[in-house]
Amino acid sequence: MTSLEAIIYGIVQGITEFLPVSSSGHLALAHNFFGVEGESNIGFVVLLHLATLFAVFFVYYKEVFLIIKSFFTLLAKLFTGRINQGLSYGEKLFLMLVIASLPLIPMSFLADRVEYISGVSWVIGMLLIINGSMLYLADKFSKGKEGLEQSDYQKPFFVGLFQVFGVLPGISRSGSTITGGLVFGFNRQDAVKLSFLMSIPAILGACVFKLPAFFKEGITDNMLVPSILGSITAAVVGFFAIKLLQYIARNRGFGFFSIYCIIIGITAIIADIL
Repeated sequence: MTSLEAIIYGIVQGITEFLPVSSSGHLALAHNFFGVEGESNIGFVVLLHLATLFAVFFVYYKEVFLIIKSFFTLLAKLFTGRINQGLSYGEKLFLMLVIASLPLIPMSFLADRVEYISGVSWVIGMLLIINGSMLYLADKFSKGKEGLEQSDYQKPFFVGLFQVFGVLPGISRSGSTITGGLVFGFNRQDAVKLSFLMSIPAILGACVFKLPAFFKEGITDNMLVPSILGSITAAVVGFFAIKLLQYIARNRGFGFFSIYCIIIGITAIIADIL
Protein backbone atom coordinates (compact mmCIF):
# COMPACT_ATOMS: atom_id res chain seq x y z
CA MET A 1 0.00 0.00 0.00
CA THR A 2 1.32 3.43 -0.95
CA SER A 3 1.07 6.50 1.26
CA LEU A 4 -1.50 8.01 -1.11
CA GLU A 5 -3.69 4.90 -0.90
CA ALA A 6 -3.42 4.98 2.90
CA ILE A 7 -4.51 8.63 2.98
CA ILE A 8 -7.47 7.84 0.71
CA TYR A 9 -8.35 4.91 2.94
CA GLY A 10 -8.13 7.22 5.98
CA ILE A 11 -10.45 9.74 4.33
CA VAL A 12 -13.02 7.06 3.55
CA GLN A 13 -12.76 5.63 7.06
CA GLY A 14 -13.02 9.03 8.75
CA ILE A 15 -16.05 10.11 6.74
CA THR A 16 -18.03 6.89 6.68
CA GLU A 17 -17.29 5.77 10.25
CA PHE A 18 -19.35 8.63 11.64
CA LEU A 19 -21.65 9.82 8.88
CA PRO A 20 -24.63 7.44 8.59
CA VAL A 21 -23.55 5.89 5.28
CA SER A 22 -21.74 2.66 6.41
CA SER A 23 -17.94 2.61 6.48
CA SER A 24 -17.78 -1.18 6.14
CA GLY A 25 -20.11 -1.11 3.13
CA HIS A 26 -18.08 1.55 1.32
CA LEU A 27 -14.75 -0.13 2.07
CA ALA A 28 -16.09 -3.52 0.93
CA LEU A 29 -17.38 -2.00 -2.31
CA ALA A 30 -14.04 -0.24 -2.86
CA HIS A 31 -12.28 -3.58 -2.48
CA ASN A 32 -14.76 -5.52 -4.66
CA PHE A 33 -14.83 -3.08 -7.58
CA PHE A 34 -11.44 -1.38 -7.46
CA GLY A 35 -9.25 -3.84 -5.60
CA VAL A 36 -8.48 -1.34 -2.84
CA GLU A 37 -6.72 -3.26 -0.10
CA GLY A 38 -6.51 -2.51 3.58
CA GLU A 39 -8.49 -5.12 5.48
CA SER A 40 -5.71 -7.61 4.80
CA ASN A 41 -3.34 -5.62 7.02
CA ILE A 42 -4.64 -6.02 10.57
CA GLY A 43 -2.24 -3.48 12.04
CA PHE A 44 -3.40 -0.81 9.60
CA VAL A 45 -7.06 -1.56 10.33
CA VAL A 46 -6.59 -1.40 14.11
CA LEU A 47 -4.75 1.92 13.89
CA LEU A 48 -7.45 3.43 11.66
CA HIS A 49 -10.15 2.43 14.13
CA LEU A 50 -8.18 3.80 17.06
CA ALA A 51 -7.69 7.04 15.12
CA THR A 52 -11.43 7.46 14.62
CA LEU A 53 -11.92 6.64 18.29
CA PHE A 54 -9.52 9.48 19.13
CA ALA A 55 -11.78 11.82 17.12
CA VAL A 56 -14.74 10.85 19.34
CA PHE A 57 -12.65 11.47 22.47
CA PHE A 58 -11.60 14.88 21.18
CA VAL A 59 -15.13 16.07 20.33
CA TYR A 60 -16.84 14.59 23.40
CA TYR A 61 -13.96 14.97 25.86
CA LYS A 62 -16.22 16.41 28.56
CA GLU A 63 -18.60 13.45 28.39
CA VAL A 64 -15.72 10.96 28.17
CA PHE A 65 -14.02 12.34 31.29
CA LEU A 66 -17.38 12.43 33.06
CA ILE A 67 -18.04 8.78 32.19
CA ILE A 68 -14.57 7.68 33.36
CA LYS A 69 -14.95 9.63 36.61
CA SER A 70 -18.45 8.27 37.12
CA PHE A 71 -17.22 4.69 36.76
CA PHE A 72 -15.09 5.13 39.87
CA THR A 73 -17.74 7.04 41.83
CA LEU A 74 -20.24 4.31 40.96
CA LEU A 75 -17.84 1.66 42.28
CA ALA A 76 -17.37 3.69 45.45
CA LYS A 77 -21.13 3.86 45.98
CA LEU A 78 -21.45 0.12 45.47
CA PHE A 79 -18.72 -0.76 47.99
CA THR A 80 -19.87 1.78 50.58
CA GLY A 81 -23.56 0.95 50.32
CA ARG A 82 -24.52 4.44 49.11
CA ILE A 83 -26.02 3.23 45.84
CA ASN A 84 -29.53 3.90 47.18
CA GLN A 85 -28.74 7.63 47.32
CA GLY A 86 -29.34 7.88 43.59
CA LEU A 87 -27.10 8.28 40.57
CA SER A 88 -25.54 11.35 39.04
CA TYR A 89 -25.97 12.11 35.34
CA GLY A 90 -22.48 10.76 34.59
CA GLU A 91 -23.12 7.51 36.48
CA LYS A 92 -26.42 7.11 34.67
CA LEU A 93 -24.72 7.77 31.33
CA PHE A 94 -22.07 5.12 32.08
CA LEU A 95 -24.74 2.52 32.85
CA MET A 96 -26.67 3.49 29.72
CA LEU A 97 -23.60 2.82 27.56
CA VAL A 98 -23.03 -0.55 29.24
CA ILE A 99 -26.68 -1.52 28.69
CA ALA A 100 -26.65 -0.28 25.08
CA SER A 101 -23.53 -2.36 24.33
CA LEU A 102 -24.89 -5.68 25.64
CA PRO A 103 -26.67 -6.70 22.38
CA LEU A 104 -23.33 -6.55 20.52
CA ILE A 105 -21.79 -9.40 22.52
CA PRO A 106 -23.50 -12.31 20.71
CA MET A 107 -22.72 -10.71 17.33
CA SER A 108 -19.01 -11.38 17.85
CA PHE A 109 -19.69 -15.04 17.01
CA LEU A 110 -21.05 -14.16 13.56
CA ALA A 111 -17.90 -12.50 12.21
CA ASP A 112 -17.34 -15.19 9.54
CA ARG A 113 -20.84 -14.77 8.09
CA VAL A 114 -20.45 -11.00 8.00
CA GLU A 115 -17.11 -11.42 6.23
CA TYR A 116 -18.84 -13.52 3.55
CA ILE A 117 -21.44 -10.81 2.93
CA SER A 118 -18.65 -8.26 2.39
CA GLY A 119 -17.70 -10.05 -0.83
CA VAL A 120 -21.19 -9.85 -2.38
CA SER A 121 -21.65 -6.37 -3.80
CA TRP A 122 -25.34 -6.61 -4.69
CA VAL A 123 -26.16 -7.63 -1.11
CA ILE A 124 -24.23 -4.62 0.19
CA GLY A 125 -26.21 -2.49 -2.26
CA MET A 126 -29.50 -3.83 -0.89
CA LEU A 127 -28.35 -3.14 2.68
CA LEU A 128 -27.37 0.42 1.73
CA ILE A 129 -30.87 0.98 0.34
CA ILE A 130 -32.36 -0.39 3.58
CA ASN A 131 -30.02 1.87 5.58
CA GLY A 132 -31.10 4.95 3.62
CA SER A 133 -34.80 4.10 3.84
CA MET A 134 -34.59 3.38 7.57
CA LEU A 135 -32.86 6.69 8.26
CA TYR A 136 -35.32 8.65 6.12
CA LEU A 137 -38.41 7.17 7.76
CA ALA A 138 -37.09 7.66 11.28
CA ASP A 139 -36.07 11.24 10.58
CA LYS A 140 -39.33 12.04 8.80
CA PHE A 141 -41.82 10.66 11.30
CA SER A 142 -39.98 10.82 14.63
CA LYS A 143 -41.04 13.68 16.89
CA GLY A 144 -38.77 12.83 19.81
CA LYS A 145 -37.92 15.58 22.28
CA GLU A 146 -36.40 13.61 25.15
CA GLY A 147 -32.81 14.17 26.29
CA LEU A 148 -30.42 11.61 27.76
CA GLU A 149 -30.86 13.00 31.27
CA GLN A 150 -34.58 12.20 31.21
CA SER A 151 -34.21 8.72 29.70
CA ASP A 152 -34.89 5.45 31.47
CA TYR A 153 -32.58 2.42 31.07
CA GLN A 154 -34.80 0.52 28.64
CA LYS A 155 -34.41 2.91 25.73
CA PRO A 156 -30.59 2.59 25.50
CA PHE A 157 -31.00 -1.20 25.38
CA PHE A 158 -33.38 -0.95 22.43
CA VAL A 159 -31.05 1.53 20.71
CA GLY A 160 -28.34 -1.08 21.29
CA LEU A 161 -30.48 -3.61 19.44
CA PHE A 162 -30.49 -1.26 16.46
CA GLN A 163 -26.69 -1.12 16.70
CA VAL A 164 -26.56 -4.87 16.07
CA PHE A 165 -27.65 -4.27 12.47
CA GLY A 166 -24.64 -1.98 12.07
CA VAL A 167 -22.28 -4.97 11.94
CA LEU A 168 -23.61 -5.72 8.46
CA PRO A 169 -21.68 -4.07 5.60
CA GLY A 170 -24.10 -1.54 4.15
CA ILE A 171 -25.92 -0.81 7.40
CA SER A 172 -24.32 2.16 9.12
CA ARG A 173 -23.58 1.77 12.82
CA SER A 174 -24.13 5.46 13.43
CA GLY A 175 -27.16 5.46 11.12
CA SER A 176 -28.78 2.51 12.89
CA THR A 177 -28.15 3.91 16.37
CA ILE A 178 -29.35 7.40 15.41
CA THR A 179 -32.44 5.78 13.92
CA GLY A 180 -32.95 3.82 17.14
CA GLY A 181 -32.56 6.96 19.19
CA LEU A 182 -35.12 8.83 17.08
CA VAL A 183 -37.57 5.91 17.13
CA PHE A 184 -37.43 5.71 20.92
CA GLY A 185 -38.04 9.39 21.48
CA PHE A 186 -34.68 11.13 21.75
CA ASN A 187 -34.22 14.52 20.15
CA ARG A 188 -31.82 14.68 17.20
CA GLN A 189 -28.90 16.17 19.15
CA ASP A 190 -29.00 13.57 21.92
CA ALA A 191 -29.64 10.73 19.47
CA VAL A 192 -26.40 11.75 17.73
CA LYS A 193 -24.54 12.14 21.03
CA LEU A 194 -25.64 8.71 22.25
CA SER A 195 -24.66 7.18 18.91
CA PHE A 196 -21.12 8.55 19.07
CA LEU A 197 -20.65 7.66 22.74
CA MET A 198 -21.86 4.13 21.93
CA SER A 199 -19.14 3.96 19.27
CA ILE A 200 -16.46 4.00 22.00
CA PRO A 201 -17.14 0.49 23.40
CA ALA A 202 -18.09 -0.74 19.91
CA ILE A 203 -14.78 0.35 18.33
CA LEU A 204 -12.75 -0.77 21.35
CA GLY A 205 -14.45 -4.16 21.21
CA ALA A 206 -13.70 -4.54 17.51
CA CYS A 207 -10.05 -3.68 18.14
CA VAL A 208 -9.78 -6.14 21.05
CA PHE A 209 -10.87 -9.02 18.81
CA LYS A 210 -8.16 -8.05 16.31
CA LEU A 211 -5.40 -7.67 18.91
CA PRO A 212 -4.12 -11.30 18.71
CA ALA A 213 -3.60 -10.95 14.96
CA PHE A 214 -2.24 -7.43 15.48
CA PHE A 215 0.49 -8.62 17.87
CA LYS A 216 1.21 -11.62 15.65
CA GLU A 217 1.60 -9.64 12.41
CA GLY A 218 2.55 -6.23 13.77
CA ILE A 219 3.26 -3.42 11.35
CA THR A 220 5.89 -4.12 8.71
CA ASP A 221 8.51 -1.50 7.88
CA ASN A 222 6.94 -0.71 4.52
CA MET A 223 3.56 -0.12 6.21
CA LEU A 224 4.83 2.17 8.99
CA VAL A 225 4.61 5.49 7.12
CA PRO A 226 1.32 4.66 5.32
CA SER A 227 -0.19 3.56 8.66
CA ILE A 228 0.79 6.82 10.35
CA LEU A 229 -0.49 8.96 7.47
CA GLY A 230 -3.73 6.99 7.18
CA SER A 231 -4.37 7.19 10.92
CA ILE A 232 -3.77 10.94 11.10
CA THR A 233 -6.04 11.44 8.11
CA ALA A 234 -8.79 9.27 9.62
CA ALA A 235 -8.64 11.17 12.94
CA VAL A 236 -8.77 14.63 11.33
CA VAL A 237 -11.48 13.73 8.83
CA GLY A 238 -13.43 11.89 11.54
CA PHE A 239 -13.34 15.02 13.74
CA PHE A 240 -14.89 17.14 10.99
CA ALA A 241 -17.40 14.40 10.15
CA ILE A 242 -18.66 14.40 13.75
CA LYS A 243 -18.87 18.20 13.76
CA LEU A 244 -20.81 18.11 10.49
CA LEU A 245 -23.32 15.61 11.84
CA GLN A 246 -23.72 17.66 15.01
CA TYR A 247 -24.52 20.72 12.88
CA ILE A 248 -27.00 18.79 10.75
CA ALA A 249 -28.69 17.40 13.86
CA ARG A 250 -29.20 20.94 15.18
CA ASN A 251 -30.29 22.61 11.97
CA ARG A 252 -31.43 20.10 9.36
CA GLY A 253 -32.64 16.53 8.83
CA PHE A 254 -30.80 13.45 7.61
CA GLY A 255 -32.53 13.29 4.23
CA PHE A 256 -29.35 13.89 2.23
CA PHE A 257 -27.67 10.83 3.72
CA SER A 258 -30.68 8.62 3.08
CA ILE A 259 -30.83 9.68 -0.59
CA TYR A 260 -27.06 9.20 -0.94
CA CYS A 261 -27.21 5.65 0.48
CA ILE A 262 -30.08 4.69 -1.80
CA ILE A 263 -28.23 6.02 -4.89
CA ILE A 264 -24.98 4.23 -3.97
CA GLY A 265 -26.94 1.05 -3.21
CA ILE A 266 -28.72 1.06 -6.56
CA THR A 267 -25.44 1.82 -8.34
CA ALA A 268 -23.71 -1.09 -6.58
CA ILE A 269 -26.47 -3.51 -7.55
CA ILE A 270 -26.43 -2.41 -11.21
CA ALA A 271 -22.62 -2.49 -11.39
CA ASP A 272 -22.54 -5.99 -9.86
CA ILE A 273 -25.14 -7.31 -12.29
CA LEU A 274 -23.40 -5.81 -15.29
